[in-house]
Amino acid sequence: MHELPITQNILEIALRHAEQAGASEIKRIDILIGQYSSFVDDSIQFYWKIIAAGTIAENAVLHFQRVPVEFTCQDCGAVYEPQEDTFACPRCLSPRVRVTRGEELRVESIEIETP
Repeated sequence: MHELPITQNILEIALRHAEQAGASEIKRIDILIGQYSSFVDDSIQFYWKIIAAGTIAENAVLHFQRVPVEFTCQDCGAVYEPQEDTFACPRCLSPRVRVTRGEELRVESIEIETP
């Protein structure tokens, strides 16, 4: 259910930028979603069909791209993609790591049509 407010935010962003550009229609929206984020593409798409109806974005295609996870070791500074069996740093084996990429959700681009 937390995808509804996120979808509303995506629509608001798209409409605001489309209006500033003088768009007559929003054709496509590219959305980056981190691999570790809890957002589900299908849920966003479901809500989109409901809340975009009657707007210049109602026929927009939502294109989702997953961003891989990246960790940074807090001890040695190594930046890496974790393996399935461990999150520990592959360089120094420290368990003190933080996620530096892969939790985000953002509108990457909007394709519009102008009159």
